[in-house]
Amino acid sequence: MSTSNQKETRAPTIDKISDLPSNEAKWVEFKKIDWTDQTGRQRVWEAAARKTRGSAGVDAVAIAPILRHPSRPVSTVILLQYRPPVAATCVELPAGLVDGSESTEKAAVRELKEETGYEGKVLSVSPTIVSDPGLTTANMQFAVVEVQLKEGDEEPEQHLDDGEHIQRVVVPLEELYDRLIEYSKQDGIIVDARLFHWASGMHFAKQNRL
Repeated sequence: MSTSNQKETRAPTIDKISDLPSNEAKWVEFKKIDWTDQTGRQRVWEAAARKTRGSAGVDAVAIAPILRHPSRPVSTVILLQYRPPVAATCVELPAGLVDGSESTEKAAVRELKEETGYEGKVLSVSPTIVSDPGLTTANMQFAVVEVQLKEGDEEPEQHLDDGEHIQRVVVPLEELYDRLIEYSKQDGIIVDARLFHWASGMHFAKQNRL
């Protein structure tokens, strides 16, 4: 089942790609890192960094929602959102930036409600982790959030910001890995690594009876 509170009127397209002067960049900046390697040789590394990192030192949170319902299988919520850097619709977990001095737990609950409409309780938060350390200084934490549903509950309303076009899809956890494989076979769709790693880990454990 999938829902969205915004109507799509046309497929998004990339109109132009050009260099971005640093004084025009609102969200990211480039860093030149001078460092010394294990042999004592001085080297230079180029990296992208977020401008939004707050006092907590964590850029973002990705959320693994666990939906529990009295008569339905345990499920999760995944999102389909067009991402211009990859010129494709990305299948991903709910996620977002951690604001200012906000805690990761608070950000996880807030972002989940904004992007999916669901409200839940944080079960766990990972240590600070990175996903592309050769390119960026960006980091994140991974939060598992449990959502308790009752019989007769209506699908909650998303609270998206202007310009956000996010489709949510509820998927039983048992079907998640296979569903991602099917998405990956479709033109114009790409699966986010964090979501695939999570699903792949559960699939591996099940297949090998771990």
